[in-house]
Amino acid sequence: MMPIRNLLLMTTALALAGCNLAPRYVRPALPVPAETPQGPAYRPAADTGDAAALAETSWQVFFTEPRLREVIALSLANNRDLRLALARVEQARAQYRVQRADIFPSLSATGGATYQKSPLGNVQGGGVGAGAGRFDIYSASVGVSAWEIDLFGRVRNLTRSAQEKFFAVEENRKASQIALVAEVATAWLTMAADQERLQVARKTEAAFRQTLELTQARFRAGVASDLEVRQAGTSHDRARADIAALTTQVAQDQNALNLLAGTGVAQALLPEALADKGVTLDRLPGGLSSEILLHRPDVAAAEHQLIAAHADIGAARANFFPRLSLTAALGTISLGLSNLFASGSENWSVAPTANLPIFDFGRNAGNLQGAQANRDAMIAQYEKVLQTAFREIADALARRGTIDDQLAAQRSLRGNSEAAYRLSEARFRAGVDGFLNTLDAQRSFYAAEQDLVATRLVREANAVEVYRALGGGLN
Repeated sequence: MMPIRNLLLMTTALALAGCNLAPRYVRPALPVPAETPQGPAYRPAADTGDAAALAETSWQVFFTEPRLREVIALSLANNRDLRLALARVEQARAQYRVQRADIFPSLSATGGATYQKSPLGNVQGGGVGAGAGRFDIYSASVGVSAWEIDLFGRVRNLTRSAQEKFFAVEENRKASQIALVAEVATAWLTMAADQERLQVARKTEAAFRQTLELTQARFRAGVASDLEVRQAGTSHDRARADIAALTTQVAQDQNALNLLAGTGVAQALLPEALADKGVTLDRLPGGLSSEILLHRPDVAAAEHQLIAAHADIGAARANFFPRLSLTAALGTISLGLSNLFASGSENWSVAPTANLPIFDFGRNAGNLQGAQANRDAMIAQYEKVLQTAFREIADALARRGTIDDQLAAQRSLRGNSEAAYRLSEARFRAGVDGFLNTLDAQRSFYAAEQDLVATRLVREANAVEVYRALGGGLN
């Protein structure tokens, strides 16, 4: 027993201490500017928040609207895309465990019996020619079969590759969750904006209807012209068409929200209009270091894939060297079942083998070339993910830097349009101005109200996008 145990311990230590032929991994330099852009569209660097802290802020804290938080929680529990991502994580975890098991010898126990009748005689009773004999041979053993002694790191690099791919899938799951949180919030906000736009359209339709009825009465009295009636009817019809279109849009918004949530969203959780104070925290950053990109799960996933590609090169290089394997067994063997574990029945065997590739028609060279090409592809993929992430953050910050000014201007425009409409209407009733001026002012006011709702939606959606682009949204 001692020789087998010592041999297993020695070979295990030798395998674990073997060399590693994988190239040393060095993270590529960031293929983007050191900081996010500066300029008229961006907030000054002095006006920055703690981007790293924001990226680590959970969605339960970032979103301040209770109904929206409930809808997000509903989607995280029921969304089918997220369930698919979770299943892929478990699949990758299982594949890693299967590959990792090859590092260690697999022990197995076997037992057997052989019954044989021979014409050479009874060995126990007198030797050859003494008559037909029967042999009953029993055996039991514990051992390892064809365990590869990983001197050149092939198995360890395959295991490292499987581990990094598992990490990449887990990071992709996190990215899917962040994207889902952002999509649900944006869909909820879009429905809120469409609900408010529908309310504006209904209110304006009622005003246009009153104007049309007044114009028709003036036409019957001979004061207004048929042209004025037609112009008033045009504005009224446009508002009616908007009501129909927005009613459809609200229904489609709800359908989209139900799909993201993975179930029907209760009416009590749906918005009626955009909130005046917003639904998110307002401490969003301005100019940032590009190092913030490394907080994003999609960037981390791309880097794990790159590390896995380096490990695959090590495994491919190891194929050029001898592959050592060991088969060993320790047990007992006896001609009788009652003597199977008796003294003197010990039996052991050790069968090391070595396989050295001599000529394989370029198979190993092709595998190595393919692994190196895959490493180069993963570098390009990693850099592309970084550049895409940089553009997403820069775009979101550019919108964030100007949206408050745009919103202030839009609110002022809405107020001026309303005042102009009221004054124009008063002047028309006093006979100072013509009907066309009043109708134009009414149309401008309606358009300003709709544009204000759209701008408010842009601001709220931009806050969500900045949060997503920075890698926030995890529990």
